[in-house]
Formats: sequence, structure tokens, C-alpha cells
Amino acid sequence: MDTPHTPDKPAARIGSGLRKHLRSIRLFKGLPPVNRPAVLRDAMAGVVLASMDIPQLLGYARIAAMPPVTGLYTGLLPAVAFAIFGASPSLVVAADSATATIFAGRLTTLAAPSSAEYVALAGMTALLTAMMLLIARIFRLGFLADFLSRTVLVGFLAGVGVQVGIAMLGDMLAIPFSSRLTTEQAADIASHLSTIHWPVFGLSAIVVTTILSFKRFRPHWPVALAAVIASIGASVIWDFARHGIAVIGPLRVGLPHLRLPPVGWTQALDLLEVAASCFVVVIAQSAATSRAFADRHGDAIDEDADLLGLAAANIAAAMTGAFVVNGSPTQTAMADQAGARSQIAQVTLAVVVVAVLLFLSRWLQYLPQCVLASIVFTIAVSLVNVRELNEIRRESPGEFALAMTTAAVIVVGGVESGILAAIALSLLRHVRHSYRPHTMVLIPNGNGRWEPVPTREGMETAPGLIIYRFGADLFYANERQFADEVRRLIDAAPHPVQRFLIDASAITDLDYSAGRSVNALCQALAARGIAVALARVNPYLRADLMRHGVTSAIGEANIYSTLHEALAGAQRAAASGP
Repeated sequence: MDTPHTPDKPAARIGSGLRKHLRSIRLFKGLPPVNRPAVLRDAMAGVVLASMDIPQLLGYARIAAMPPVTGLYTGLLPAVAFAIFGASPSLVVAADSATATIFAGRLTTLAAPSSAEYVALAGMTALLTAMMLLIARIFRLGFLADFLSRTVLVGFLAGVGVQVGIAMLGDMLAIPFSSRLTTEQAADIASHLSTIHWPVFGLSAIVVTTILSFKRFRPHWPVALAAVIASIGASVIWDFARHGIAVIGPLRVGLPHLRLPPVGWTQALDLLEVAASCFVVVIAQSAATSRAFADRHGDAIDEDADLLGLAAANIAAAMTGAFVVNGSPTQTAMADQAGARSQIAQVTLAVVVVAVLLFLSRWLQYLPQCVLASIVFTIAVSLVNVRELNEIRRESPGEFALAMTTAAVIVVGGVESGILAAIALSLLRHVRHSYRPHTMVLIPNGNGRWEPVPTREGMETAPGLIIYRFGADLFYANERQFADEVRRLIDAAPHPVQRFLIDASAITDLDYSAGRSVNALCQALAARGIAVALARVNPYLRADLMRHGVTSAIGEANIYSTLHEALAGAQRAAASGP
């Protein structure tokens, strides 16, 4: 009789895990409960977003060294793909300057900018980035965003605001830049102030002043849209291009054709490094942006679903001849300023892009570049949250320094460096708190009660008794501080110490190095006739104490679940005498 085929166990586990992931996928999570007022509000916000974003997408295509129309393609199917598979109601996913700069720097060495080969390589980079994002989703790496604190997010957006604002000043003043580095762009502005094109500056000043004024008094009016329409009309009537006011210029447009990038495996392997760089920036910048705006509006966060949405958006970009797309802080701020509260705004953006590609592209060519730059400049200004920075400075100077350092790194080194520095600084700050935790000793307060007081030498809880609290897990980096401070407290105590009680309420873990150190400390104190006990020991720490031999060193009877029990034990020990 034939034996039924039994599937290979590893393959079965992989298949089971894949089915589990597929079952967990929920579509349209970025849409709120649909009602007519909300749909109308977000649809109108999408129209306003399109008025500001479509010209900007053309600018990003220039940064990416791609044909201008491919910038519009990033706001079409990629935007819809994220709206379907993503979770963030605020995040706008399309072309972005950070990723455009990263892959353009590499691809321009492999093919001529804007050529068919270059476009294919850009599409393959987007596809490889999407594959990495899918892998990140499968392994649920969305938790990486947890390492971006609110302080870091405020500094991140401020740095992006300064970086984008300085970049826009070039077009607003008609000063050419010699570099993409923000510091060198600022130097170009300072050294070419005498060459400012005053009509361009005047037009830019009018647009910026008008938008910021209406933002203060009539924040929901579509002033940016009015500025775009009015400037296009003025450009047509007075022929701005003939008077030295640069316009976007003619566009070769048409709807995209769906196909895979025609790139061989050898070339694809060459693109893995640049795709990995894009992946890091996409996952970090998108998480930082979505979290920043989620905090503003109290929205739920699901980074794993956003990873799937970003992967789908980059697959759509690759299939439509576009390039890597990303969660953009400036475009998300545009949508937020326009009043968008769901992905309906981004779907509306895609619909408007289709209309532009089919019917309105001939008018878009007359849009002055300085007007576009001025609109983006006002968005950059809104990213610098001065009020919250002041609140951070008043409440936590150390975290304010962290926020400003993050902003400075972004301005000097770029978004990708800033994000990595932000994560590293957040982790270092956390490690520093664990390395140098707050420690306290319980002492009488004069009212018959004990209260915790920051540790200093010469303190005791009662004659012969010290109750000491260590405010972090014990691990290899702080075990020496723990042991040294215990010895100093005992040596400087006003009366000979007979019992040293450790309040372990903040200690949840004990690693091997700390276990050895605590063992040696307990043995040294026992040799001096000092009994050691631990109070408020949770089950996890109790298991660690037993595994590392601390329980054997001090005795099971000296490990207590509550401080009350530990004090009762100390009283019994004192009553029984030495």
C-alpha cells in the first residue's frame, strides 16, 4: 500500500508562516469609517495636495536624473498601492529627494541620465527595494521604528525643514547651486546675493507672504492652488520665460505602460548595494514621518502594514517605468496642511495626476519654478515646530540637545545620515540611562516614614540597616557601578552595617557578568558579617538569581517578593541577635 506523502517539515513551517502572514493582511487600513463629510474633506485636500505636489514630483524627477513624466508616475499607481496595502492615514508615498539623490549618484555612473537603460536600472532598483521591504514585512521588522523617540522625530522634521527650505531658496532667488549639500548651498546663496534676480525674488516673496498669512488666518483655504493657477495665467499673459523667470517647460507625457524593468541578473546584482541604501532610508524615513504625524492626530500605528504598503508602492513604481518611492515628510506635511486625514487624499492625488497626464500638461509647462519653490518653502517652514522644540528645551535640556543634534546631522550630512544618527543617538541615550541609572536609599523623613533619597555616602535607613534601590537592570556595563556604590555606602555608614537590603523593583534581568559580580559582592559582605537580602523580586529575576548562583550565595530565605516581607525578615534577624 502506498504511503501518503508527508510534506517536508521545514517547508511546511514556511508555508504555514506564509499563510499566517497572508491572513493577517488587511486592506485599506488607512481609510477611516467612511462618511460623506469626511470623503468630501479628504477629496478636496487631495486636490489641494495635487496642486502643490504635481510640480514638485517633476522636480524630484530632475533630482533623480529621470524623464520629467516619471515623477508624475510616482504619484499614480504607487500612491494607490500604498492606499490599498498601507495603514498610515497620513503618510504620502511618492518620489522623494532623499532616495532620488541616493540612487542617482550610483546610476549615473552606469548609464546616461534619462536614457532608456537608465530608466530600466531605476525601475530595477525600485523592484529590489520592494523585495527587501517585503522581507522586512515577513520578519516583522516594523519594530525598528520604536527606536525613534518623539524627541528625535521633532528634530528629524526640523532638520528636513531646514534642508528643504535652503534648497528651495535657490529657485526663489534665481541663484544656481553647485552642490546638493545643504551647507554648500547656503554658501552659494551667501556668495551670490548680489546676483539675485529681483523679479523672481519679488514673485517668490508675494507667494510666501500670501500663503503664510492665509495659513494663520484662513488655514483651510486652498491658497497654494490659487497661487499655482494665478501664476500660470500670469506666465501665459506676460511670457515670464522671456523676462528671465524660469518655468517648468514642455513635458512629454502619457499614461505609463505596465512591464517589468528589462534588466539582466548581472546588472541587478550590481544594484543590490544602492537598493539596500534606499531600503534603509525608506524604512526609517517613512516610519519617522508616519509616527510624527500620527502623534499629532492620535492615529493608530502599524509599521508592519506600512512596510507592505511601501513594498507594493515600489513594485508599482518599477512596473510603470518610475523610480523608488518613499514616505515623504514634505508631501505628508502638504497633505496635512490641506486638511487630509485619510488615504482618500492620496487616491484623489492619483486621479488628478491622470487628468494632468491626459488633459492639462500643456498648461503645467508655464508654471514658474520660483512659485513651485515658494510653495514647498512654506511647507518646509511648517516642519520646524518651534513651539514643541521650546517645550522640549524647558522640560528636558538633554533631549533638546538630542533633537538639535539630529536636525544638524540631517542638514550637514543628509536625510539618510540623519536617520541613522537619530536611531544611534536614541539608543545611546537609553544605554546611558541604563549604564548610569538613578539610585536611592530609603531614609527616615521625620514623620515616622521612610522616603527614597538620591544616593550619597554617609546615608543609612536605620542603625545597622541600609535599603538601597538600583534603578535599572543589572548587566555587564553597570555591574561595577552597582558593586562599587554598595561598598561605598557600607564603608561610609554612620553605624556598622549588619543587613544590606536591595530593593530590586527596577531590576528585571541579570546577565552572566552581573551574576558573577553580585556573587563576589555577596561573598565579600558575608565575610564581613553583613547579610544581603533582595526585596520586590519578580519571577523573572528570581529565575536569573537561581541560574547564576546568587540564591545559593545569600540563601533562599533572603529573597522576598515584597518590601514588607523583607523588612519583617530584617526585624526577625535583629531580634534573634548575631
